[in-house]
Amino acid sequence: MIHPTAIVAPDVEIGEGVEIGPYAVVEAGVEIGAGSRLHSHAVLLSGARLGERVTVHSFAVIGGLPQSLHFDPATPTGVAIGDGSVLREGVTVNRATKEGASTVLGRECFLMANAHVAHDCVLGDHVVAANDVMIAGHCEIGDHVFLGGGCGLHQFLRVGPGVMIGGHASLSFDVPPYVTVAERNCLFGLNLVGLRRRGVAREVIRELKALYRRVFAARNPRQEAARALEEAAYGTEEGRIFLAFFGGGSRGICRPASAAVSGEEPAADGGGA
Repeated sequence: MIHPTAIVAPDVEIGEGVEIGPYAVVEAGVEIGAGSRLHSHAVLLSGARLGERVTVHSFAVIGGLPQSLHFDPATPTGVAIGDGSVLREGVTVNRATKEGASTVLGRECFLMANAHVAHDCVLGDHVVAANDVMIAGHCEIGDHVFLGGGCGLHQFLRVGPGVMIGGHASLSFDVPPYVTVAERNCLFGLNLVGLRRRGVAREVIRELKALYRRVFAARNPRQEAARALEEAAYGTEEGRIFLAFFGGGSRGICRPASAAVSGEEPAADGGGA
């Protein structure tokens, strides 16, 4: 169903059961998967591709130009939104900068009001971004990451899977998998709440705690993680993912607060994802 006041280009690919609300704008070259819904005043610009059952709320803008002084608007790029994702009021997701590339959100993501995802970012599945989250260009964010309200991520950052980012955190270093991070690049142990909520086995959590302690007790966490990988000092896939993360990226790695080298969360922490 398309409201008579919506402006929809004639070549838009629209799946079955799609609803397009009053005054929504859908430009040429857009694809909208079956069962998706655009609320009033939602804007999908050229190059935006929505999967199935995607909801875009009022005043969200998907596929806007990259906020880059050197970008040529004629460059064909896009945005891909995974099945079942929800983008609340005022969300902005900018298209990529490199020809043929897309900014990507995975399946079942939930971006709350006024969250911003910049050009060339890749977000995994089940990512939740609370209100006013700011994700700069070229960031890579793993599955099951929770970004607390108002947090800011520097460009080219990597955030591993299962991470909990505290509200108003300011991050300029990479964040290893399965940890809690807050304030300025400061780790506060493993994201135990998130791991348990997702049903991760106790033996996996025990191994992650041991690897966390080993890596961050060392003078050089990257070297220690590489040594542990070489020794095959892990028995789970999660352990391997944790160690392998330290071998990539071009930025520094967040380090623990002095009281969190054990891998345990502070007792008052109520977060998770």
